[in-house]
Amino acid sequence: MPKKEKDNSLKIIRGIAQAAAMAYDGALDEDGKPLEIGLKREQGNPLIDKRIMDGFKVKVSGTKLIVSYHSELLLKDVYANKKGSLESELEQTMADIVKYLKKQYRKITKSALSLKEVGEVDAMVQTTSRIRVFVTASKIYEIQNLTDVEDAEVESTDTLEASFKKFLDQGGLGTKAKNDKRKTES
Repeated sequence: MPKKEKDNSLKIIRGIAQAAAMAYDGALDEDGKPLEIGLKREQGNPLIDKRIMDGFKVKVSGTKLIVSYHSELLLKDVYANKKGSLESELEQTMADIVKYLKKQYRKITKSALSLKEVGEVDAMVQTTSRIRVFVTASKIYEIQNLTDVEDAEVESTDTLEASFKKFLDQGGLGTKAKNDKRKTES
């Protein structure tokens, strides 16, 4: 694999990591205004309103980018919505997060980040009390710009050198050496 392609992949992954790292709670943009990602914690006045805990993280596995989102909701909000609206709300949140990542990636690297959706949002809702629930959602995207990275799900090929393979084929495990004078156990 050429060094130039490795460097390109490393730059892409570092750019994604830097864009995600700049999304902490309380982050400010270039103008000194609060950063807008599309999360619930950005709504309302932080001094007066109750703070909503939510956030996201990203991880790269082969050519896949996995975006995870965590939030706390009121139980009445989960049941008050029509069937499927929680999923559509999570889809919209994921779309906002990806839009933010692409925008920040472009600012950092001066190049575009191309992501392709792979499947739907996978969400898990857990109760913490009779009032609140936690929702944890994740969505997988394929990073189109990564060309030289192997997919983690693809089976690897045998890359042993011939001399090492010959050594392993000789075996000998479990056989007694010629100069071993100990009595054999039955």
